[in-house]
Amino acid sequence: MSLEPIGILTLLLGLLCLPLGYRATFGVLMGTALFGAAAAILVGGANIQPAHLFLSFAMAAVLARRHEAAAAMRAMSFGQPGFWLLCLVIFGVGSAVLMPRLLAGATQIVPLGASEYADTGSTVPLGPVSSNFTQSVYMAADLACFGITAAIATTHAGFRAVVAAVLGYCAGNVLLAMLDIGTYATGTQSLLDFMRNARYTMHADDQVNGVKRIVGSFPEASAFARATLGAFAFTGTLFLSGRMPMLTGPLALASLALVVLSTSSTGFAGAPLVGLILYAGLLRRSGFQPNRPLSSAAVLCTPILLVIVILGVLLDERASETVRSYVDTLILNKSSSTSAVERSQWNAAALQNFFDSFGFGVGLGTIRTSSFPIALLANVGIPGTAFYLLFAATALFAPLNGPRAYETDARLAARNACFALIIGDTLAAPSVEQGLLFYALAALACASPRDHLEGVLLTPSEPSGAKA
Repeated sequence: MSLEPIGILTLLLGLLCLPLGYRATFGVLMGTALFGAAAAILVGGANIQPAHLFLSFAMAAVLARRHEAAAAMRAMSFGQPGFWLLCLVIFGVGSAVLMPRLLAGATQIVPLGASEYADTGSTVPLGPVSSNFTQSVYMAADLACFGITAAIATTHAGFRAVVAAVLGYCAGNVLLAMLDIGTYATGTQSLLDFMRNARYTMHADDQVNGVKRIVGSFPEASAFARATLGAFAFTGTLFLSGRMPMLTGPLALASLALVVLSTSSTGFAGAPLVGLILYAGLLRRSGFQPNRPLSSAAVLCTPILLVIVILGVLLDERASETVRSYVDTLILNKSSSTSAVERSQWNAAALQNFFDSFGFGVGLGTIRTSSFPIALLANVGIPGTAFYLLFAATALFAPLNGPRAYETDARLAARNACFALIIGDTLAAPSVEQGLLFYALAALACASPRDHLEGVLLTPSEPSGAKA
């Protein structure tokens, strides 16, 4: 086991944040969640990321408070989203321990982690793999993140602190993408080695048609595009709702541009779907309202601008050729690429594993896939998939009752961001685990802050669009 420099920095940040309170600590937790290519601690072949190390400090800060600890427990009570997530985690951990041993050798798998067999790039007989342990730890961390986020968001001040933390994540994602592009252009990529030290296969220098694939602080472009889709959905929804437009507007525009420029088929295919979600929600909730000029302008101008852009590209031969080449590379010809063929083989093997396990799955973290629904079925089977669907239904499809208040708009933004991340996972997820950001957003999406916070009554005159 080795403690990396970024791990030392994470520990120092945790010790510094504890005296500042649970809201500040949670904000830093969301910041550390950006470093998807970093390992704070290396344990054999396993990577403990900075966010998972810092999560212990966030839990200590939140659960040390009686009100928040009780709220976290209530979030896990029967019928609540946290209860179904708890069931998924318990079943997943149990399956990770039992299924690879009970069904050992019963089917051929593409292992997610290291197995007892040599890594030849092909399938191996089913058996325990190192990722059974790491994925179990990650899912337990996701459950803890959901619980403490739900606890913090029970008050208005805590709710706004969670929104501010997610906005900080979105801004940090844009900044780190700019650093990725800048260091590549200047040949100084080594400056970012401290946050690319995990034992993953890194694709920081890959190109498509001479264009650098943007990875930001993640191991590959698809992971960056997936995270940025979530950032685009969150900030875009807040902007269209008229919340902090001078901040959320530029962040949404930058996130969308980075998704398109990332040269990831995940981002390129997912961006239109996320745009449709935002526009459909805008039509349903806003329409044309003189008192909300941003929303009304977006409803009216989006189709017109889209038509203008399409016509402009079609009429300009050079632009049309560039776009056609880009689409051919990322979408039309993607299915024949070596990567796509390999990913299709992963999914085919995973579906066979699902049937060979009689629908119970071969265990959390056992196999590698390239689609989240297939990962659910193949790893945790029908029971685990049912628990996840119940969690998603209760967390993401609860009615948004009440007037167009700040909290309602923020909950909608969190819900849309979760949908965006699910879209990205459906296109390219290797496993069941969806990351701390997803579960923080899911907790925000179903939060119900009270009308008072720590004894201070919020008056009706408080502006609903006040900064988070």
